[in-house]
Amino acid sequence: MASRGNTRMNDPYHPLGDARLYRGVFVERPNRFLMRCAVPRYGTVEAFVANPGRMDELLFPGVTPVALTRVPADVERRTRWTCVGCDTPDGEPLFLDTHRTNDVAAHLIDQALVPGLKGWRVEQREVPVGHSRFDLQLARGSRRLFVEVKSCTLFGGEGVAMFPDAVTDRGRRHLEELAQMGSGGAASERPVVLFIVHSPHIRWFMPDYHTDLAFSRTFLAVRDRVRILPVGIRWNRDLSVAPESVRVKIPWKFLDRHVDDRGAYLLLMRLRRPRRISIGQLGEHRFEAGSYIYVGSAMAHLSRRVERHLRRRKRHHWHIDDLRQVADDVAALPIRSAQRQECQLAASVSRYASIAMKGFGSSDCSCDSHLYYRAEPPMEDVEFHRILQQFRMRAPSPSP
Repeated sequence: MASRGNTRMNDPYHPLGDARLYRGVFVERPNRFLMRCAVPRYGTVEAFVANPGRMDELLFPGVTPVALTRVPADVERRTRWTCVGCDTPDGEPLFLDTHRTNDVAAHLIDQALVPGLKGWRVEQREVPVGHSRFDLQLARGSRRLFVEVKSCTLFGGEGVAMFPDAVTDRGRRHLEELAQMGSGGAASERPVVLFIVHSPHIRWFMPDYHTDLAFSRTFLAVRDRVRILPVGIRWNRDLSVAPESVRVKIPWKFLDRHVDDRGAYLLLMRLRRPRRISIGQLGEHRFEAGSYIYVGSAMAHLSRRVERHLRRRKRHHWHIDDLRQVADDVAALPIRSAQRQECQLAASVSRYASIAMKGFGSSDCSCDSHLYYRAEPPMEDVEFHRILQQFRMRAPSPSP
């Protein structure tokens, strides 16, 4: 890895101090900040989740190993446990406690382990500037530098990491505020957004334009006024940080082309009981209880198309409108791209799920169908997420 510009120190860093780690298995996540886990000798426990991200691609009920700490007996808190880590689907340890990400960043900077920030030291934390508060203020002699730290746990596909994994208006505002501070300054002292990517195996970093198009457009717009610095790190099994880091590339040309409101999408629907539904000219069809995956595309105004599908009340125009009318649960997953890939996506889904109805949504192409069926929810299946990452997290071409 030395050929990729890594820097190394001797000792790992333990952001949890001497806290004891307990091992368990993820059960469910009732809300963003609460998780239930099965812990040997303790049964099913409720744990605080110190990470507001969705982490759908990480947390699979009854499958994902998790790491927890216990709150000391003299500390008053409703939940006595905190989930601080988990294993990725590939078995790598992953740190989840975003409350301690600033500690990790400060350690890396002070130990000269961040390429691009060597020679700087952390002078102050939680620095108020105007109406905002930024994570770190660095110093080098008489010079000062503001740093905002972000934690990135969304990675996979072809060595790609993306941020955020959920819409973040706060993150977008931070970029805009930093850009205002960076206008007119020297390039070497522009404010920094430091993305801590929790894997050393990542080659490319991108904004998640599939999930948050507004953040991604801002990310591109501020690049000349804000230094965007993604750094990959490696976690040990005891959730200590290995003494190494690697700077991750940003494929700007690729992003300029693909960060746009067009592409394909997956519509996930669930029927709680069997239904007989009339589907346009295809006629009446029996749909079993379970999950349905519809593959569609819109090479312009993708957001509008998705929003239309999510509405129950509307004039029916496509096959999917008849099924969506009676679906009990509906969710949409945009896959933005400048390339048409609806049929390619449908082919991948067809190898994962069975055809629900021939001819559904495929009257204008040669596919047998664009509607597929699985008994269990796809979002709780690691194989479905691999398909999603295959299309959302494609590595750029050799000349990005």
